Amino acid sequence: MVSEIWTEKYRPTKFHEVVGQDDIVKRVESLTNSLNIPHLLFAGPAGIGKSTLALIIVKELFKDTWKENYLELNASDERGINIVREKVKNFARTKSLGVVPFKVIFLDEADALTPEAQQALRRTMENYSATCRFILSCNYSSKVIDPIQSRCAIFRFKLLEKKDVEKVIMKIAEYEKLTISPESIEIIYEGSEGDCRKAINIIQSTASITPLITSELISTIISCAKPKDIKIVLDYAVSGDFLKSREKLLDVMLKESISGQDVIKAIQKEIWNLPVEPEIKVKLTEKTGEAEFRIVEGSDPFIQLQALLASFVLAGLGK
Repeated sequence: MVSEIWTEKYRPTKFHEVVGQDDIVKRVESLTNSLNIPHLLFAGPAGIGKSTLALIIVKELFKDTWKENYLELNASDERGINIVREKVKNFARTKSLGVVPFKVIFLDEADALTPEAQQALRRTMENYSATCRFILSCNYSSKVIDPIQSRCAIFRFKLLEKKDVEKVIMKIAEYEKLTISPESIEIIYEGSEGDCRKAINIIQSTASITPLITSELISTIISCAKPKDIKIVLDYAVSGDFLKSREKLLDVMLKESISGQDVIKAIQKEIWNLPVEPEIKVKLTEKTGEAEFRIVEGSDPFIQLQALLASFVLAGLGK
């Protein structure tokens, strides 16, 4: 995947430019306009606007002096107890520049902080609340200790819907003079799984080859299993032809260079389109989960997928 040049280039800089998360944006904007925000905890999947919203808050609060009043610590930085005690504490204890009476510290992926660092952080948040506000971002709020959660206003972000990702894609297509078909947008969205950053990187990768972005080219770039290919595999299996199903599966995995886990995800989506009873679909979903678990634990992907196809054959035979 190419570098995230476009991700930064098209990062929203105002509240109204943020796609999706409408309720959260409205509430955060109201707090920001009052020039007095509490400690904030943004929780949710990657690529949906948590870091972007934190940056917008800081820029709206401090205007031209935002860099002097803002400290960001990312997961790539060392963030043990010493960093919290020294760097964070030293920044938090000094007064801000400008009208706003506090500084802002943004801790990205706060759920990666060690338990000791989180314990040190809870005291820092309490002692320096007059001169500093914390914005914490994490994928799983359950990994942040309760004392920190109780000190924060918690905002839970959700994955972006297709219409939200489509807005971003069409905006980029207009500025970069790209031609993107509706089918291509569908595949980009499925490949990104609601992650806007991933969607932008897919477009950038494809646009570096040609400005005419087709569904076939995108499928090549993201190396995901095509639904129609997986459908053929499962149709052979449900009809009782295990050998043809196995042969097609091997062909898909080798030709498209697709991992076993990606195939499992594609199979899981296609199960509900099969012409079998709902009870059988439930059982097949359970079998799919077992195969995925074994692959993650280190089992041979092709052997596990063959075993999964055998379950589909038996289901098709009513066994």
